Amino acid sequence: MKPRAGIGASGGLAAVFILLSLESPAVAQGPKPKGGYLRDIGLCSGLNHAPADARIDACTTLIGAEQDMTPVGLAIAYNNRGNAYAAKGNYDRAIGDFDRSIELNPTYTKPFNNRGVVYFKKRDYDRATEAFDQAIKLNPNYGEAFANRARVFLRKNDYARAAQDYDQAIRLEPDLDGVWNGRCWSRAILGALQAALEDCNKALQSGPTNAATYDSRGLIYLKTGELGAAIDDYSSALRIDPKLASALYGRGLAKLKRGDKAGGNVDIAAAKAIQGSIGDDFTRYGVH
Repeated sequence: MKPRAGIGASGGLAAVFILLSLESPAVAQGPKPKGGYLRDIGLCSGLNHAPADARIDACTTLIGAEQDMTPVGLAIAYNNRGNAYAAKGNYDRAIGDFDRSIELNPTYTKPFNNRGVVYFKKRDYDRATEAFDQAIKLNPNYGEAFANRARVFLRKNDYARAAQDYDQAIRLEPDLDGVWNGRCWSRAILGALQAALEDCNKALQSGPTNAATYDSRGLIYLKTGELGAAIDDYSSALRIDPKLASALYGRGLAKLKRGDKAGGNVDIAAAKAIQGSIGDDFTRYGVH
């Protein structure tokens, strides 16, 4: 996977995690809450894209008024506050809130998914996998959790299981961000090149263009020997993200294979300066 927000490795996967499933905490039976209490509910729920600190303060107020909240509402408030802490990079506090949310409502799937995302960001991939497993066990139709678990499998270099999870995510929610490119990348590494190409083309047709998808398709063309097309796609990726090591290295290999030794060596040197292990990654991808 590529070194972009929250990931930190090379490859053709856009770092898109489905995290913030925000909901409005439920209040207990009784007089209808007014004024500041309603504002806290809205802020805790992320109303109007409230900043993380405001969401944390509002959720904390609601949690402090435990007697006025249903257990379900408290679970949602803890989940929402965990998301706000995660947005600030305070992952340990986020995990604590997701744990509490699950204690209050063990059948609530969202904190399992969100806990998995945070464990991934902490690079605790086994716990991330376990969290997504639990979310999927509770809700076998949870497309976001399948997509998120697929990204963990990619990080573990388990491309076959990643592709299987992307199959499920696409079956359930084909419009999720990143799923078509994620499956394209998985299939490209596995050698299912025609199917991978169809996925990348779908990704480029159905959403905004991004460096990751051009990089994924560049790998396909590099593997099929369509070197001009590979160079074009890698160049498109680099126009969007000039420091994308995998696109620089892939373009360098394509140039070398076309006989452009000087240009190829420049690209490869630039890629290695960004990520020293990039050559090992391409060996794993089946490209030399």
